[in-house]
Amino acid sequence: MSRKQIALLAAAVPLAPALSGAVALAQEAPAPRPAPPLIIVTGAGLEPTPASPAYDTIILEREQIVSSASGRIEDVLSSVAGFQQFRRSDSRSSNPSAQGVTLRALGGNATSRAQVLLDGVPLADPFFGYIPLSAIAPERLQAIRVTRGGGSGPFGAGALAGTIELESADAATLGALSGQALLNHRGETELSATAAPQLGRGFAVASGRWDRGRGFFTTPVDQRVPASARARFESWSASVRAVQPVGEALELQLRGLAFDDRRTLRFEGADASTEGQDLSLRLVGRGAWQVDALAYAQWRNFTNVVISSTRFTRVLDQRDTPSTGLGGKLELRPPVGGGHVLRLGVDYRRSQGDLFEDAYSAFTGALTGQRFAGGVNSDLGLFVEDDWRLGALVLTGGLRADLYTIRDGYFRALDGAGVITDDQAYLDRSGWEATWRAGVLYPLNGAVSLRAATYSGLRLPTLNELYRPFVVFPVETQANAALGVERLEGYEAGIDWRPAPGVSLSLTAFDNDVTNAIANVTIGPNLRQRRNLDAIKARGLELAAGVERGPLSLDATLAHTDAQVRGSGLADPLNGFRPAQTPAWAGSASIGWHPVAGALLSATLRHVADQFEGDQQDDVLPAATTLDLFAQAPLAGGASLVVRVENVFDEAIFTRNQGGSIDLGVPRTVWAGLRYGF
Repeated sequence: MSRKQIALLAAAVPLAPALSGAVALAQEAPAPRPAPPLIIVTGAGLEPTPASPAYDTIILEREQIVSSASGRIEDVLSSVAGFQQFRRSDSRSSNPSAQGVTLRALGGNATSRAQVLLDGVPLADPFFGYIPLSAIAPERLQAIRVTRGGGSGPFGAGALAGTIELESADAATLGALSGQALLNHRGETELSATAAPQLGRGFAVASGRWDRGRGFFTTPVDQRVPASARARFESWSASVRAVQPVGEALELQLRGLAFDDRRTLRFEGADASTEGQDLSLRLVGRGAWQVDALAYAQWRNFTNVVISSTRFTRVLDQRDTPSTGLGGKLELRPPVGGGHVLRLGVDYRRSQGDLFEDAYSAFTGALTGQRFAGGVNSDLGLFVEDDWRLGALVLTGGLRADLYTIRDGYFRALDGAGVITDDQAYLDRSGWEATWRAGVLYPLNGAVSLRAATYSGLRLPTLNELYRPFVVFPVETQANAALGVERLEGYEAGIDWRPAPGVSLSLTAFDNDVTNAIANVTIGPNLRQRRNLDAIKARGLELAAGVERGPLSLDATLAHTDAQVRGSGLADPLNGFRPAQTPAWAGSASIGWHPVAGALLSATLRHVADQFEGDQQDDVLPAATTLDLFAQAPLAGGASLVVRVENVFDEAIFTRNQGGSIDLGVPRTVWAGLRYGF
């Protein structure tokens, strides 16, 4: 982290009391006057519009967020059927660059096709497009809103498969002081602490988390060699927020985040790391003219060492991949009246990054080459949306126009002696893309609502896909600077039913087509290249159920997706194949029991159907069904005892199958510890 970035992060905490003092001074007057109106400070953005339920949406509340067996955000999000990472590994044992997330079985590569926002800020890595999952501590969150399908809106250029909105908890939810300390049976630890003091009429939140452990063997027993290593991990993240009113209907929000994550993958010496720093400033106005103005900056880096799976020596050192993301948005909701909620806005995102890596001989260890690559992508979006109430009927529609640029792309290769062997400077590209969405929501009565929506979306290829080749030894995947923009068009229809108090059921049918879908396509033995497929077609059903009956609760989701690659014709070798890493079935069910206040016993059953490792519809990853347990029992003085069990029946979770070379996911893991203030 640079000195400038450290200074900016350090400024977050002292700024809050300064703002509070400024407000207090502004209120001082020599003559008595009426008390100022009550100002409620939330730290959140603008409320969702009335037509938001027209799209397939699931909301995860705080209790569900902080009661997962692993304590990791990807485990929480897995409660939404259809959510998936590129691989089944969690953020302790996967390569960080494979942490792309998607919805509706629209995966197939490691880049996120779903837009993930934290307090309105896109989280995707500026170079790779993955999500830094280990930096997102669930205990800092208030709620998660997952919308499957239906892009457009703010930052819609990345919401190809849907949007995952993470909302930070406020001081009232967190309490003045909270924290937890847990230990598992392998001696691994999870520590976190949060302070959330009231500051004037606003509040501040300072939070830190540290995870470390020796990990487990991802390699099956019968495939281990002396060089096989446990998936060691160590990560920390620190976050500060300051929220202050700056008027009767205006709220200023400042947030800083810093994180560092280091892992060992499969072999000794195969070390990967990510680090980052984020800053954002947001102004939210809830008056007659509602406004949401946001500016942010991100600095990220990634390193990775590739070890030969035959000689177990270093063959590639991706020693430096710095990147920067800059952006912001301005959204206005003018008071137009007539049953309308009008949204007008503009957003911008710029991603710049570079790659520096060294190649080595597996036999001698000598330097054999160096590669340098990078570029700049940007997107300027203009959007307008309107919700219109006509009695019980709600109509919604929106248009979005994006001006994108792909520029300054380059690739340079040198041999071991420093002689240039390849030097490419790619032509700049730019263009306008238009997307849209429309929906209808109609409550038949107090128990049943009908909804339907149609939409389109887009995603730019990332700098990683355009310029960075990579190796998962012995398979090399080439970059492709000519990749085109992905586009999605889809429609869906659903019904929501509340047959009794505390009982909800929903069913959604959808049909989505992604044209120019980017995938890693096999072009020779142990050789792949990123290419645009003609299309990926995904259609299916999504079900959700929720029950709250006294101390008992049930939350369940199920998704069935028929996803196929559509080629140029029957002669296309991939035509009709299921995309890589795409299951046909996924489901999750959690049952909870609250015997007394502050106590919780819950069990979560998850199932993911079989899927294929690559594009050739071979190397099967078998289906996996896991059971997780969580228990919290209140003690004295606000403390609680917590016990968590991951993968109770020690199911073998296949996360990689490269011609029979296997990686496995988390085995049975038992955690125990204390919580305070939860």
